[in-house]
Amino acid sequence: MNFDTFGFHPRIAAGIAAAGYTSPTPIQNQAIPSVMQGSDLMGLAQTGTGKTAAFVLPILHKLLQGRQGGVRALIMAPTRELAEQTHEAIQALGSQTNLKSVSIYGGVGMQRQVNLLKHADIIVACPGRLLDHIRRQTVILSRVEMLVLDEADQMFDMGFLPDIRKILSYLPKANRQTLMFSATMPSQIRRLAEEILNNQVRVQVGNEAPADTVSHAFYPVAQHLKTALLLELLGNTGTEAVLIFTRTKHRAKQLGEKLAKAGFRSASLQGNLSQSRRLDAMNGFKSGKYQVLVATDIAARGIDVSNVSHVINYDMPSTPETYVHRIGRTGRATRHGEAFTLITGEDRQMVQAIHRAIGANVEQRTLKGFNYQASTPAVNRQNMSQTAQPQPAARQRTYRAAPQAAGRKNTGRQNRGDAKGAFAWVSAK
Repeated sequence: MNFDTFGFHPRIAAGIAAAGYTSPTPIQNQAIPSVMQGSDLMGLAQTGTGKTAAFVLPILHKLLQGRQGGVRALIMAPTRELAEQTHEAIQALGSQTNLKSVSIYGGVGMQRQVNLLKHADIIVACPGRLLDHIRRQTVILSRVEMLVLDEADQMFDMGFLPDIRKILSYLPKANRQTLMFSATMPSQIRRLAEEILNNQVRVQVGNEAPADTVSHAFYPVAQHLKTALLLELLGNTGTEAVLIFTRTKHRAKQLGEKLAKAGFRSASLQGNLSQSRRLDAMNGFKSGKYQVLVATDIAARGIDVSNVSHVINYDMPSTPETYVHRIGRTGRATRHGEAFTLITGEDRQMVQAIHRAIGANVEQRTLKGFNYQASTPAVNRQNMSQTAQPQPAARQRTYRAAPQAAGRKNTGRQNRGDAKGAFAWVSAK
């Protein structure tokens, strides 16, 4: 199947070809026909499945059909990174049209956005900054024909629901097509979908479980030894690009600085950064300037890097759904990826919840030669001087992939260290 089967406007078809798109992804195959027919839609799909094009292409097609002038499509996203990524996709796929897109988010000056909004057909916006423009009357949304809520679960988690409801009050209710996309479907998102979608079509790609292309493992460790173990893992693992998750902005910043001092090409991505520094971290990670990116869940929304070889949870996520979403950043497009999680005694309940959610116990591993009994962080000096360049996997890895019981292929060897007993609870169901 190719994109010709959807019957896109010739200019859209030309943009697809220019962007190098060849075959639709599963979410595109399922969603595009319904959206083209004018249906409201609830799409369940992880980041990296091609969902952006699943709504961008029908939007471009529809806007070319009607009378142009004014803002006719609004896409809301939870973070600046995702808003900018979607804006770039619109520019690429709509390169053969004269449709104008503008991305709206905080952290940058208002006036340039005001000037761009005067000529916009499509707005991609974070809710807070869009409300600022609405209050200043620098944007008019009365002609919006298509509304998209992207990463709806994350917008709910970030507390944007009140802002979204306010924005909805400025949009036309009649003749508006509404699309929602979400990685997970908690009860709150289900209720929101019932409120704003009319006769919705629901499409889903995959399920809320780790992809088969990802091997994952838990590394029990005392809280004060997390950084030391992380450095050992990075120094003894053949990696391409590593995405590390922390729970807080402060920890992301602190850990990124520690890794840089240890010789790793690293950066952090968190909400306190200026927009220019956020862009440097994001673009540097994509280009390979930074091999390691430390990020919070909120900041990491919008990261779409196909060559992420490892995801490491420095801090345990707050929900099983977040765990699945985090580790879904690796193992994309049939590539194999690995996900490591550092766990402490405080993570007992979440470990068990993840086991229940994925229907299998995640393998526990210990790292050979690491001193789990140290009372203070013990960092191997050799690893402290690592430049974190990728090394041949056969010489560097000191573990094996998760067992077949967890739905993963076994590769390599596992070397168990001396840590026993203290983390026996992790195996409990």
